[in-house]
This record gives sequence, structure tokens and C-alpha cells, in this order.
Amino acid sequence: MSRRVRRKVARKGKEKVVLPCYPEIEEEVSGSVQNWIVDWTSLPDDTVIQLFSCLNYRDRASLSSTCKTWRVLGISPCLWTSLDLRAHKCNDAMAGSLAARCVNLQKLRFRGAESADAILHLRARNLREISGDYCRKITDATLSVIVARHEALESLQLGPDFCERISSDAIKAIAICCPKLKKLRLSGIRDVHADAIIALTKNCQNLTDIGFIDCLNIDEMALGNVLSVRFLSVAGTSNMKWGVVSHLWHKLPNLTGLDVSRTDIGSAAVSRLLSSSQSLKVLCALNCPVLEEDTNFAPRKYKNKLLLARFTEIMKEIAFLLVDITKKGKNVFLDWRNSKNKDKNLDDIMTWIEWILSHTLLRIAESNQQGLDVFWLKQGASLLLNLMQSSQEDVQERAATGLATFVVIDDENASIDCGRAEAVMRDGGIRLLLNLAKSWREGLQSEAAKAIANLSVNANVAKAVAEEGGINILAGLARSMNRLVAEEAAGGLWNLSVGEEHKGAIAEAGGVKALVDLIFKWSSGGDGVLERAAGALANLAADDKCSTEVAVAGGVQALVMLARNCKFEGVQEQAARALANLAAHGDSNSNNAAVGQEAGALEALVQLTQSPHEGVRQEAAGALWNLSFDDRNREAIAAAGGVEALVALAQGCSNASPGLQERAAGALWGLSVSEANSIAIGREGGVVPLIALARSEAADVHETAAGALWNLAFNPGNALRIVEEGGVPALVNLCSSSVSKMARFMAALALAYMFDGRMDEFALIGTSSESISKGVSLDGSRRMALKHIEAFVLTFSDQQTFSAAAASSAPAALAQVTEGARIQEAGHLRCSGAEIGRFVTMLRNPSSVLKACAAFALLQFTIPGGRHAMHHASLMQNAGAARVLRAAAAAATAPLEAKIFARIVLRNLEHHHIEPSL
Repeated sequence: MSRRVRRKVARKGKEKVVLPCYPEIEEEVSGSVQNWIVDWTSLPDDTVIQLFSCLNYRDRASLSSTCKTWRVLGISPCLWTSLDLRAHKCNDAMAGSLAARCVNLQKLRFRGAESADAILHLRARNLREISGDYCRKITDATLSVIVARHEALESLQLGPDFCERISSDAIKAIAICCPKLKKLRLSGIRDVHADAIIALTKNCQNLTDIGFIDCLNIDEMALGNVLSVRFLSVAGTSNMKWGVVSHLWHKLPNLTGLDVSRTDIGSAAVSRLLSSSQSLKVLCALNCPVLEEDTNFAPRKYKNKLLLARFTEIMKEIAFLLVDITKKGKNVFLDWRNSKNKDKNLDDIMTWIEWILSHTLLRIAESNQQGLDVFWLKQGASLLLNLMQSSQEDVQERAATGLATFVVIDDENASIDCGRAEAVMRDGGIRLLLNLAKSWREGLQSEAAKAIANLSVNANVAKAVAEEGGINILAGLARSMNRLVAEEAAGGLWNLSVGEEHKGAIAEAGGVKALVDLIFKWSSGGDGVLERAAGALANLAADDKCSTEVAVAGGVQALVMLARNCKFEGVQEQAARALANLAAHGDSNSNNAAVGQEAGALEALVQLTQSPHEGVRQEAAGALWNLSFDDRNREAIAAAGGVEALVALAQGCSNASPGLQERAAGALWGLSVSEANSIAIGREGGVVPLIALARSEAADVHETAAGALWNLAFNPGNALRIVEEGGVPALVNLCSSSVSKMARFMAALALAYMFDGRMDEFALIGTSSESISKGVSLDGSRRMALKHIEAFVLTFSDQQTFSAAAASSAPAALAQVTEGARIQEAGHLRCSGAEIGRFVTMLRNPSSVLKACAAFALLQFTIPGGRHAMHHASLMQNAGAARVLRAAAAAATAPLEAKIFARIVLRNLEHHHIEPSL
């Protein structure tokens, strides 16, 4: 996939400054003061406390240990009224070290069972709010102990993922231990029994907000007796008895908001609840299939009551609550937030609406349900963008996550819905997300960066992100000490680096160094961040200039370390791809040699060709292919077992993807440049799989298989193997029918090697009857090969043009022939002196077909402008080619094609200033 996130620096003039430890803060300092030094000890206490408030708890605690003054300031009660443990792993020891600071702790957010266990060690007896996610492994016992130690608890929220191990027993413990509870929201509980709900009714007289979300069974009758409840959500809950609900719940005297989204509620229950309840103001029924499919249901306007559903205009519905505040239905949330006339009852309703909409929209986005395009484009995207501006941090996070999710069509292949992505862009979503990404809150940074990363798969959005300064922001976030933030930022840089447009900007923003540092920082225990960082570096390394920057920043060492040590296939694949791209610039920098010289690099790549994962094998083979262009690397790969590994890979990829087939054959092609490796490949059984790959339907595989067989055929022993294993028909088929000119060209050259006489001599050396019988069969193969070599050469021979060139010595006539005969890609082929000498010798071959083929090949290798044309011209001079070419051009019995091609080669040599001495 090219798919799949400090120190204070002073600034001069208009350059930016980056504040270490605050990657989200960009501060502009005017003037040209040089050598500016901040005396941190002279800062006012309130300024230091304000700075402390922008740090996560780990950095705050670390900074407090620098001096006595800051130690005192660092434990100021105002800094420790809330605590977010989600950013870093928090175990018992860490919690114990924070306990002294948490005496006045009011609000706590945590993630996962381990952090839940550690909560007890904070000894925060005055906690008022606890919110947890990733709670699948939290048990009744853990939750019961937590609530038993925090009797002052007023709010408990666990979700949105399912709390699979929590039962009604834990709910009863909550009711008994937390009499001050006002808000209880739990997700994914299997059964909420009557006795648990009755316990809440009896013990928690102030319980006004209840959410039993995505549960399997709930006792509707018991829930209908919780008279204190104002806001109730049963979104996503199965097996609801809506007849019971409609007959009981409308009697709840204080019920103001009811959320039944993602359930099978029908129109009858909805109508009864809206018409019968005296207190109900908002009924949210988003994504309720039964209700939406009822064609007889016509939503009526109930006085002072709102129905929020896919078929209603949600913003306009909500605007009815704000008749005194707004006259428009587009930015009702913003109008409410900016209103100077505060109404507590209205604020409670709007706060609840924000929460349930953010939760439901995220769940709908996660389901990737078909048929929602109209909803997302007309309402959903706009709602998420509005919710991103909420004052509730968890609402902002869910809205950003919803934006990151609803655009994704296929996560596996990193494909997104372009219409949805561009809708977000048109509505100003990019700027909103970037503003969230600059927040000091790490949860918001992470979710905003994730959304930016996903949206940036679309090229138009990626351009907008870059124009809005998003690259600098993401590069800054990639330096975060929070792994989740760094991971999503690296993902954003990965997607932005896919094309050529933004690679330079990423490098200028310090993104290359940040990505390399990420690999060293999270070298263990961070598979997600490592895959994204390696993927981004792989994309950047495809650019010549950026490739050099990756190497200078330590990228070679970092990527080799991943290839050697990481066991996660996604990381292995991207690390191998990055090394392949680093090694692809052999003519412009020394990265190819540097990768080969890095300790363990070649051995690791050889080992990865045996991975059970096709993507890893493909990228490892691609890396070895590129590295084999370096002479020392080529021999080192063979010494590391590369010949055996790559032959085995080729043998096992007959049913693999074309990409793997191409790279397996390509790596063998690269290794076979060395005659010793070529012989080893033949002995290891490499001929048979290469012949099989030559029969592939993919043109790219044709080229690499033909190239490898061409190199192998230079050795007469391998040439004989190719004949014996049925390679002649495969090469003939390539030569005559491949859509790739290069594949046809190299197949013709392989056949020419095989039947220029050297293989015959080798075959005659054998004395066994087997060798003799196979030698007899060479005649038929020779006739077949020569016939198709001739046909191939003739496809580049226009008789009228050739006749004009034969009758004229004007350069223009030869230039016209050259233009018609030229195979553009052949200019990238580099031949050895022995290979050039063989073609020169072939000009003297008795076969007129081989003469024409040799002249045609030398023409391709010496055309001015070819990558190695000067090199080939020099080799030809050493081989005395000029005399042979003149003889071929003047020979009376030579075919016209051979004569004209020989004249063109002589002209090419003159162009390269190689004197054709006699």
C-alpha cells in the first residue's frame, strides 16, 4: 500500500518557533532579537500554573520534579481537579505516585481494565465523575470496588464499546454505593434486570440521566418507574417491548428527552409517546428501520415536541427549541452556545442532544450501512461538524471520530467516499479539524488527526489540508509523547505523502525526522505507530530528494531495525517497501549501498521473503531486486542465502498476485546479472518457475521473467535447462504476443543466446544417451526460435522506410528508421562487456536472423539519450565492434534489416565520440 499518526526555539524575523513538549502550540514572536533566553524561574506563579494546565498528567508530574518551586506549584489543587488517564498506560504504581496530588480530584477519564484497576490507588475519595472506554474486560468485581470507594460519585459513563462482563449485579452495587448519582450511562450490558433498576429508583433519588445503550434485554416496566429520570437513552438495545414502553414511559413525569435510535421501534409507539407524554420534548429515533419503512407514517408537528429522525430536518427541528435565540436552522448549536440569555433547562436539553447525536452518528458510521449517502450528504456531515464545536470534550472526540469513520468505504484497501470527504471540506471541516488538532487536549488531537488522515486519502482534501497548514500541524503532532496522537499524525503524513505534491512540504516541516524518531521512540509495543511511520517514510523515500533526507535522519538504521526485529506483518511490509524505495535511487545517491551495508539488512530481507504474508514477501523481494543493482549488494544477497530464498519464492508464487510474481522474477533477474549467481539460480531449480511466470497474463511479470531468462540463457548450461524444461515455447509466446515491447525484446534476446551455437557445444560435451536425445531435439526448438525472432525484428521494419534508408546516406533517413525501431524502456538496460561482445560476435553468425537480431539489440543499447548508451558505446569500442559493424553493413548476403541497423549503430558510436578505428 502506498495507503492504511521539547526545547524552546527562538525565532528570528518571521520564522516559526516550536515549543518543546507543546507540539500543538505555534507561537509567533516578532522582532529580530538574537540569543533570546527565557529565565523560567522568573515567570509569575500563575503563568507557570497556566502552562502546567496545558500538559498531560505525566508531563505535569515530570516537570514538577525539576525544582522546589515548581514542585509546589505542580501540586496546586486547581491542576488536579480533572485527570485523563487515557493517553498513557496507567498501572497501580503510576496511580500510587499520583495519589498525593489527587486529593481534590473531581473528574476522571480512563481507558481499559488495567487503568480501571489502578483507579483505587489514586485514593480520590471526592471523585464526582468517572468516564471510561475500552471497558470490555472490566468485571462486576472491579466496578463494584470502584463505586464502593467513591460514594460521592454523581456521574458514571462506560462506553461506547460493550461492557460485556458487567451485569445487573454491578448496577445494584452502583445504586447502593452512590446515592448522589445523577447520570448513569452504560453500553453493551447483556441484561438489565428489574431488581437492578428498582435499586437505582430506591437509592438514587437524583438520577436524572440514564443510558442503557446497545444492551440485549432491559426490563421496560421497571424503567418506567424511575420517576426522577429526565433523559433516557436505550439506543441500539434489542428485544424492546414497545407496547409496554408506549403505555408506561409516557407517564414518566419528568421525561424530557428519549433516545430510541438504532432500534426496531415502530410508528405506533412513536406517535403514542409524542402525543401522550406531558413532559417529553425530544424524541430521537435515528436509523430506526421499522419506523423509516412505514410509508403510512407521516410525522406530525407536536406542540413543543421534536422528532429527530433520518426523514426529518434535524437542524430545523432543534431550532424550534431556540425560537428566541435563532431564526435559522443551519447553525443552531453555535447560536445556542453564543447566546447571552442562559436557560438551564434549555442548556440541559441541548447538552443531552449533543451527546446522544454524537454517539448515534458514530455508531451509524461504524456500521457502514448501505443506502445512507443522502442522509450523510444532506445532514450527517453537517451535524458532525457542528458537534465538533461542542464544549463537551467527549462529544468533540466522537464527532471527529465519526468524520474519520463515515467517509471510509473499505478500511482494508484504504478507500473512501469522495463525495462525503469533499462535503466535509466544502462545509469548512478541514479548518475545524485542524483547530481541534492544535488543542492541548490529547484526546482531541488524536481523533482530529485520525479524521484528517482518512479524509486526506482524497486528493482534493489533501490539497486543502496542505493549504490550511495541516502538514506543519501533523508533523508537530508526530513528535508527541502520546503514542495515540503520534500514531494518527503519522497516518496523516502517510496519506498526504502518497502523491508527489506534498512530499517536499512534509520534509520542510521536519516530518522526515519526526517519523524516523517515532520508530526509535516506539520500537517496541507500538505496531500501529510503527506501520504508519514506516508507510509514510516509504512514500517519501520514493522521491529522490526526500530519500536522501530519510537516510540523513537515520532512516536506514530505523527501517532495518524494524525489518529485523518487528513481528507484525504490517510493519514488516512497510519497512521492506521503504527500504525498496530507498534503494531505488542508485544513480543519484548512495542509499542503495548504505542499505546493503547496514548490519543485518540483507539477511532480514531474505528472511522476510519466507513470511506467511504475501504483502511482506512482495515488498521484501522488491527491496532485494532494487538492492541487487549494486554490485556488492548483489553478491552479499547471494551470500545471505538470497538465491535459494528467491527461487523458493518464485516456485511458490504461481497463484500469487502479479505484484509478488513481478518482484520475485525481478529479484532473480537482478541477481542473475552475476554469472556465478546465474549458474546458482539454474542449479537451485530457478528455471522452471521463471518459465511458469513467463506464461503469466500480466505484462509486468512478462518483463521480469523474460529479463531473468535472458540473463540465465547467457550461460549455455542454463540455456540447455531452459530448452529441456519447455522454455522455448514460453519465450516464443512472449516474443510474439506479449503486450509489453520490453518483454518481447528480452524474450527474443534470450532465444538468440540459446541458439547462437554456444549451447550446442555445451550439449555435445555430454556423453549420456539423455544428453544425446535432448541434443537431437534442439533442431526443432532452433527453427521455432529463429522464426519468431525474425518475426519480432520485422515488426520494427517498415519496408518503405528501410528502402529509403538503403538508397540514401542522409542522416534523416536513418533517424526515421531509428525512431520507428526504438524501444524506449530498453535504454534503461545495462549490459556487461561479455554481453556486448556476444552480440558483436553474433553479427558474424551464419544465421541472417541472428545477425539482424544482434544489430537490432546494439541499436537499442546505443541510441543517444539512453541511460547507459555511453557505457555500451565504450564497451563496443573495446570489443572492436566498428569493424564488424562495417562488415555487416556492407555484406551482400546480409538481410536489409541487419545492414540498416548496423549503419545506425555506427552512427550512434560517432555521436558518442567513439572513433570507429580500423
